[in-house]
Amino acid sequence: MLETEYLKSMNLNYERIKLDGKPEERRYQYCILSRGGIRGLLDCSLRFINGDAFLYYDITSKQSISKMFYNKKTVDREWVKDFVWNLNRIQQEASRFLLDDKSIIWFPEQVYRDIEDSRWNFIYYPYYDGENGFRQFLEFVIEKLDYDDELLVECVYRMYEQYEDMGDTYIRDKIFRDVQVLDEIPNDCPNGTERKGKESGEDVDDIEPLQSEVLEVKPEIKQKTKRQKTNEKRGLLSFLEGAKRKDKAERGRIKQENLYAMEYGRDLSLVAEEPVSYDDEQEDEAEYGRTVYLENVAEAKETKRRLYDEEGTVLAVLDDTPLVIGKKKEEADVVIDNRMVSRIHARVFKEDGEYMIEDLNSTNGTFKNGLRLKPYEKRRLMEGDEIRLGSFNILFR
Repeated sequence: MLETEYLKSMNLNYERIKLDGKPEERRYQYCILSRGGIRGLLDCSLRFINGDAFLYYDITSKQSISKMFYNKKTVDREWVKDFVWNLNRIQQEASRFLLDDKSIIWFPEQVYRDIEDSRWNFIYYPYYDGENGFRQFLEFVIEKLDYDDELLVECVYRMYEQYEDMGDTYIRDKIFRDVQVLDEIPNDCPNGTERKGKESGEDVDDIEPLQSEVLEVKPEIKQKTKRQKTNEKRGLLSFLEGAKRKDKAERGRIKQENLYAMEYGRDLSLVAEEPVSYDDEQEDEAEYGRTVYLENVAEAKETKRRLYDEEGTVLAVLDDTPLVIGKKKEEADVVIDNRMVSRIHARVFKEDGEYMIEDLNSTNGTFKNGLRLKPYEKRRLMEGDEIRLGSFNILFR
C-alpha cells in the first residue's frame, strides 16, 4: 500500500508519497515527470528530506473522487464515459512520452478531478511494481452506481468481471468496446482520435461513430452463454450483498446510539406516579420492568448540534448525514457565497458518535480554533468550537 500524506505549503496543497529507497534522479521516468506539462498527470517533484525520498504531487484546486459522493450522488453514464475517455487519453500521453502505463495509480483516493472544469488528473509513480488499484477503483464505482440504470449496471459489472479475467490487458483495449454499449461514448477512443466536446466547445454528439466497432460489440453482448450470464449475476449479487451489509451495519450503529432514548422516551407521564415502597417497587419491576426517572430520560436525549455564522444565524442543523460546505451549489449542502471559500471546502460528519470537521483540500484552509488543518485532515468538534473557512467564521454549538 502507498505511504501517503497530505501537506500544505504556501498556497499549494500536495499529496506526498514516500519512496521505498533512494531513487536515481537521472533515470528517464523521473526526468520526464519532473519536467511536468503532461496532460492528465499531476505535476510532480522529487524531494529528499532527512535521508528519505518523497514524490510531491500538486493537488491544489483538485478533489479526490473518493470525496465527491457525500451528497447521495451516484455514478451515472456520463461519469463512466468521461472516465473511460480520460483513461484512453492518459494512456496515449504515457505512450507519447515513452512512459509505462503500469505506473499509473488508480486507487480512488489518488484519482483527482479539477473542481472548475472537471478534468481528470492521475498520479504517475515512476517504476512502480505494486498493485495499481484499478480493481479498487471499479469496486468504488460499483458501490456508487445509479442502480436505476440497468444498462449501466450491466456494463460496469461486465467491466469488473472482464478485469478479473484479463487484468491490465483489459484496460488497454477491450474496456473501450464494452463501454460503447452506453451509446454516446465516442467510438474513436480506441483508435487514438482526439475527443471533442467539453474542451473544444463542439458537441460530442456530432462525432460520427465508427460503425464497425459498434457492430463488433453488440452481437458479443447478445450472444452471452448461459454460464457467462450466471457468472455475471453471481458477481452482481455478491457486490450488492456486500453493499447491503455495509448499509445495514451503519443503520445498526445509528440505531444503537439512539436506542436508549427511543426505548424510554415514549411516555414520560409514567414517571409522574406516586412514590411506592421498596417491596411494591420490586413487585412492579417484576411485572412491568424497571421504572425510568425523568433525569435518566433527560440524559438520554441528544441535543441537536448546529452551525451558526458570526451574526448568530443558523446555517445548518446537524444529524448523522455528512454535510459538505462550499460555494458550489451543485456540490455543497451549505452554500457560502464568499470568495475565500472553496467550491468544496470542508465537511462536518459523525464518526464513533462524535462530530468531526474535515478539510476537503481547500485553497485557503480550514481552521479549528485558529489551528489549520492539513488537506483531508479530520479533527473532533467540541461545544463552542470556532471553525474558519478561509475568512468565513462558523460556530459549532
